[in-house]
Amino acid sequence: MTDETILKAEDLFYSYDDNQTYALNGLSLEIGKGQKVAFMGANGSGKSTFFLCCVGICRPQKGKLYVGGREVNYDKKGLLDLRSKVGIVFQDPDNQLFSASVYQEISFGILNLGVPEEEAKKEVEAVIDYLEITPFRHRPTHALSGGQKKQVSIADILVMHPDIIILDEPAAALDPKHTTMVNHIVDQMTENGITVLMATHDVNYAYEWADEVLLFHEGKILTSGTPEQVFADHEALRHTNLEPPVVLELFQRLTEKGILEASLPVPKNLRALEDAIAAVRWQK
Repeated sequence: MTDETILKAEDLFYSYDDNQTYALNGLSLEIGKGQKVAFMGANGSGKSTFFLCCVGICRPQKGKLYVGGREVNYDKKGLLDLRSKVGIVFQDPDNQLFSASVYQEISFGILNLGVPEEEAKKEVEAVIDYLEITPFRHRPTHALSGGQKKQVSIADILVMHPDIIILDEPAAALDPKHTTMVNHIVDQMTENGITVLMATHDVNYAYEWADEVLLFHEGKILTSGTPEQVFADHEALRHTNLEPPVVLELFQRLTEKGILEASLPVPKNLRALEDAIAAVRWQK
């Protein structure tokens, strides 16, 4: 483990049915500080179980988990320390929000960490302003729209200043406007040096956004690497029920037809691909 490693799993096993089957089946991985990592794979491949182990909701039956170079201890003190470093935003905000009002909801976690009330109040006000929650700060959480609930779910975690934020399908059930909003918040997190782990089925977003992609299959890592490396592995994609990103597929077809040179940098998005095509046309 290097000084830049913030999260490491060694041979993790976890079973929900007394070791009849394993949701985590010898999972090992290592994640660097400040990375943007996309966790991908079919439903039931182990992504969510690993996330629950990272925040202490599940405890691996075998193996070791390290956060910030220290092995995770699942006693009361260890869990409090873990949850000050790692936060999770669940796919369904209704599984996370339980306080009567938005303000109380955002205040709960930081106060539970033992932060003095006045200091906690300043932190809550700062995150409410940062995430533009002010218009509905006193509203009951159950009366919020899906997008607003997602904002509050993220605020719950950001207010505690974690080193790692886990996002489980952050854009699930959101309309395009709120998906863009959540993606913008994620970009702000990574700009501030937070390590972001995201479970997503959106290969196009993962291809453009992530520094590293991990493909899960049957409770362990099938393959990992840069988005360009992982999404070029068609056999691995087939095993995980994923299709190649549109940009990568178009680029490969254009190079096969000789329209673009295979030596060109692989474009990360449609705009970059359009620029590459335009450059060829200009040269002609």
